[in-house]
Amino acid sequence: MIPAPFTYQRAGSVDEALSLAAEGGDDAKFLAGGHSLLPLMKLRLAVPEVLVDIGRLSELSYVREENGHIAVGALTTHHDVANSGLLGGELPLLAHAAGQVGDPQIRHRGTIGGSLVHSDPAGDLPAVILVLDATLVARGPAGTREIPAGEFFQGLFETALEPGELLTEIRIPSRPRPGGPSRSSPSGPSTGRSSAPPCRATRWRWSTWDRRRCGPARSSGRWPKAPRRPTRPPTPRTGRARPRTSTPTVATASTWRGSWSAAGWPRRSHGPETGGNPPSGAPGSPRPRAPGHVGGFSPARPGAA
Repeated sequence: MIPAPFTYQRAGSVDEALSLAAEGGDDAKFLAGGHSLLPLMKLRLAVPEVLVDIGRLSELSYVREENGHIAVGALTTHHDVANSGLLGGELPLLAHAAGQVGDPQIRHRGTIGGSLVHSDPAGDLPAVILVLDATLVARGPAGTREIPAGEFFQGLFETALEPGELLTEIRIPSRPRPGGPSRSSPSGPSTGRSSAPPCRATRWRWSTWDRRRCGPARSSGRWPKAPRRPTRPPTPRTGRARPRTSTPTVATASTWRGSWSAAGWPRRSHGPETGGNPPSGAPGSPRPRAPGHVGGFSPARPGAA
């Protein structure tokens, strides 16, 4: 549980972080929140020789709207993503997923960029970024490049980042506003109500999905009820519907007239159809009990069902 020796360096800017990583070569790693890298180092699954601390670069911690997309800095913590008013109104799915990461301590230290670069298939944020069709911006010695989310994740704990590259920003397309252009109608703003049937995937909120479902439009706005299954005709004796399945009646302990004997064997008592209980000493009659005797056979009262 003790990591291997390494050299710790703290960067004051993105350019300084890139230069320090270039000096360290392939054995250099960036350290942000540390919740993904440090456990691997303790288990000796990751043995970097140089750690470049970028956790205090405030220039990579932001959430803002730009030119039809929402830009999230790679060092934005899960807490800031979950409590962002802009993301809560435009991309509630991302805000909700960030609020479910770990516990408050992890959400205040862990970053969205570190979670994505870790590329853990069990993580929530990589799946959300794929669903939202985001674009990830990486910066390295060769310059800046944009990587679609579908090409960023290469496999288990593997990404498309080159050695020395740093994830700086996540760009997510904004949700189309009513009356504006959308992905389904790229030609321009809509001029009227769409003739396509409403669907759950057209308008949604994370807390409650849109009430409209895929199907024909109805004036009442309610989904038609499914027809009830036809029942069998009633029996002439009781007037009730016949059961769908006929189960043979099996005699159980609850259907016997009389309780269980001390030996655990049910004995049938003599009901009114046999003229009541037989006299003492007759075959099938109960054995005489002493006063205060507990257990044994207790015959049913005459006329009891």
